[in-house]
Amino acid sequence: MKAHRKERVSEVIREVAAETILFDLSDPRVKLVTVTRAEVSGDLQHAKVYVSIMGTEAEQKLTLHGLKHAAGFVQSKLAARMQTRFTPVITFVVDKGVKNSIEMTRLINEALGKKPGDESEPATDDAEETPEGHADGSAGERPAP
Repeated sequence: MKAHRKERVSEVIREVAAETILFDLSDPRVKLVTVTRAEVSGDLQHAKVYVSIMGTEAEQKLTLHGLKHAAGFVQSKLAARMQTRFTPVITFVVDKGVKNSIEMTRLINEALGKKPGDESEPATDDAEETPEGHADGSAGERPAP
């Protein structure tokens, strides 16, 4: 199968799953969910929908349980949207990429000695510019008109 078809089907699955979770699910367990991506198998029979869930570990487990319970409903919405012989069986998977990136940023800031929430740049000299150009005496480049 051509790669671009697989990518298109994955994108449709991601869109339908995100819209369904956001607008159509009324399960109180499913909240603070972001659909990050979807992967579909080569034969278009199975799909993994990766979700990022905010909250504590217990809330994440509860939300994932609610999503697994609603997988058939999401799959029926997908069947109405896609014009394929088979509708992929949907499996929800927690995407840890967002949490890993936040943790890496925290570790980098900790190593650099920055405080949490301190995203300001280091202080620079407020030297006045000379008429010839910059404060260091260099003329620099001017943008083309």
